[in-house]
Amino acid sequence: MENFTINQYRNWFEYEKDAHVKTIASLLAVPEEKRKTKEFRKAVDLFAHIVSARALWLYRLGFLKDLPENLFPENIKIENIQPMADEMYSAWEDYLSKLDEKKLNRVFEYKSTEDLWYTNRVEEILTQLFGHSWYHRGQIAQLVRMIGETPAETDYVYWKRKPIAAKD
Repeated sequence: MENFTINQYRNWFEYEKDAHVKTIASLLAVPEEKRKTKEFRKAVDLFAHIVSARALWLYRLGFLKDLPENLFPENIKIENIQPMADEMYSAWEDYLSKLDEKKLNRVFEYKSTEDLWYTNRVEEILTQLFGHSWYHRGQIAQLVRMIGETPAETDYVYWKRKPIAAKD
């Protein structure tokens, strides 16, 4: 039987992909006249940051050969978000499919964006990434709400809950 923790990280990633689909849909639903607002631009750039951060960690983990161009992309076109996300999902699906307990507990070294060196276990980074995406999706939801539009509903419990027959 596979390690519960490995399956939990894979489960979180599947949830994250679904939450991102909903988040992108909420951004695409913003009317054209509101897409020029600073809040909309920031929301799109935050989503691009989520994608770039995930790519950066795959690079640091030694799974991707190329360092992402920019951790904080700006002025990203909304039409480019889904292809960026799809490329990142594909790489992460490949990585997670090869993950085992030994790799999950591996300690690795990496250089931070501040040019300092650190070590972490892979499991710690996977946990960080789940929280990182959640945090920024919350910011995106707030920005979408600020321009009078409806943000995506991406709470984990809504994704996991299973309906049952009504009980009287």
